[in-house]
Amino acid sequence: MIRVRVIGTGSYLPSRVVPNEEIAPKLRLSPARIQRLTGIRTRRWAEDHEASSDMAIVAGRRALDAADCAASSIDAIILSTTSPDMAFPSTACSVQRGLGCRQVGAFDVSASCSGFLYGLSMAQAMIQSGQAKTCLIVASEVKSRSLDLQDEATALLFGDGAGAVILRGEEDRSPEWRGILGIKLYADGSHHGLIRVPVGGSRTPLSSDGLRNQEHTLRMQGASLFRIAVRRIEQAVLEIVKEFGICPGDLKQVVLHQANGRILSHVADRLGIDRSRLASVIERYGNTSSASLPIALDDAVRGGNISPGDLVLLGSFGGGLTWATGLVRW
Repeated sequence: MIRVRVIGTGSYLPSRVVPNEEIAPKLRLSPARIQRLTGIRTRRWAEDHEASSDMAIVAGRRALDAADCAASSIDAIILSTTSPDMAFPSTACSVQRGLGCRQVGAFDVSASCSGFLYGLSMAQAMIQSGQAKTCLIVASEVKSRSLDLQDEATALLFGDGAGAVILRGEEDRSPEWRGILGIKLYADGSHHGLIRVPVGGSRTPLSSDGLRNQEHTLRMQGASLFRIAVRRIEQAVLEIVKEFGICPGDLKQVVLHQANGRILSHVADRLGIDRSRLASVIERYGNTSSASLPIALDDAVRGGNISPGDLVLLGSFGGGLTWATGLVRW
């Protein structure tokens, strides 16, 4: 039986630290109020020369190093981003070149903040079907370049960064299952307008009017998204733990999309999960969209909060709407 395991994690955060004090004047908010609203104290923004592929390459290389894995052993590259280097070709191809991987399949996934788990599910399926043995899954986001810095709903939330994992399939017949137990994906297109970039695609191409009206920047209906996200992710967590016959109290670490500090706390409390088991990097890095989950996962692994045999829950939600959960025995 082929079991799919996470054998390495890595992340990259730009060096530029943007504290609340820097963005507060434009939003007419105090730094303390921003932290109360979001749980964020600082975020990282990319330097002018940095693009999504640059950050993904560093995160990918760190994951390869952690896995003691050569780039030449990678059989597929899946990259999640809502901020690609360009419309096409895929950012994943730039990562393949930058890491010096073989001429293996490399493609992007666009599932908003849920993209990392969508990519993880695809990689798991590729490995279990025999198409690949070792896969790199990376999420990289430069959200700072799609922000209207006077829009309170978005400007105070988002940061930039990248996170990566290496998955490997191994034949294992031992009774103690270690690896990915399951991943469940969801979507509800009836709420697609809650978070979006209105122009720049084939529906509404970018125009001078769109630029003037800031319609090329991120727009979000935060209150509605908060209510729906909490409800959907809570339901999805209960579904996956029930499927595998465990309860939330069995989880050693819970790693969720770092959307907002209030959402993280609210979900943990509703599920009866001790907050000490909740991975959180939101205060330091802000909301890095699809990269936030692997960044938080890497932080938990390197911080010694995840050990072999631990049950780890992964969860995300984002535009589309999309949401997903995963259960891993480390």
